[in-house]
Amino acid sequence: MESTIARPIGVNTWVWTSPLTDTSLPPLLGSIAAMGFDAVELPLENIGDFTAATVRDSLEGMLPYLVGAMAPGRDLVFADDSSILQTQRYLSACIELAHDIGAPSVCGPFYSSTGRLWRMDDVERRSAYEQLRHNLAPLADEAAGAGVALGIEPLNRYETSLINTVEQALDALGPLLGPVVGLALDTYHLNIEERSSADAIIRAGAHLVHVQVCGNDRGAPGGDQTDWTGILAALDTVGYQGPLNIESFTSHNSSIATAASIWRPLAESQDRLAHDGLVFLRSITRPRTTTSPLQGDQQ
Repeated sequence: MESTIARPIGVNTWVWTSPLTDTSLPPLLGSIAAMGFDAVELPLENIGDFTAATVRDSLEGMLPYLVGAMAPGRDLVFADDSSILQTQRYLSACIELAHDIGAPSVCGPFYSSTGRLWRMDDVERRSAYEQLRHNLAPLADEAAGAGVALGIEPLNRYETSLINTVEQALDALGPLLGPVVGLALDTYHLNIEERSSADAIIRAGAHLVHVQVCGNDRGAPGGDQTDWTGILAALDTVGYQGPLNIESFTSHNSSIATAASIWRPLAESQDRLAHDGLVFLRSITRPRTTTSPLQGDQQ
């Protein structure tokens, strides 16, 4: 099952805490580095939660990746001008921070607030996609100037009704697709929405910017129903050399638990979830150095 491509293995700080701040960031990144991760995924929930200087001082050799969060009121389609402008300003701040910390991309469901659901006929969907392209275009220009790629993430049907599949994402982004705008894929959402996760990855092809991984229950990858053999083979086929970043969440944080529907612990501890996921991902990628012993919990 081992991949033919050695990729960085990372983890999202949402596994432990939300929001990430200048206060919580240094000790948490120190623990993540000590566990043996190559990369860390940093969610900027609100402008100013943490700063580039704190990130740079805390990376300890890890590769940084930035993700955004589409909180209520952040919308680029079927919204008033003020909401769209505020959303663009937030995404501009994400692009600027990604540049300042040396992250190659900023990724997320950058089209509508997570959890916003409504029925659409074909005409309304076409209109939504046109609005999305129009409102993303200036952000794509900013990203190009900053040397940062935008990865647009399809979500499952319970979190959005706008872009659920790779096919829809490619259709929605259309002429924006290229070196600056592509797709960010999450194995959790692929497992729900795609007939074949591997086929969906191949369909994304050269437009694949970033990959997040977790078990089919949103816990640690490995020992679950996910077709990891097929997924790794598909990533090799499209030549994806980016990270495999574990994204999971803690049930102890009320806002994240509600947004991601995490109603029970997904491991005996959050450190155990990250450690077990790392061990598994190391086992299916080209040999790398072994992980450090499990560190004390951050909870």
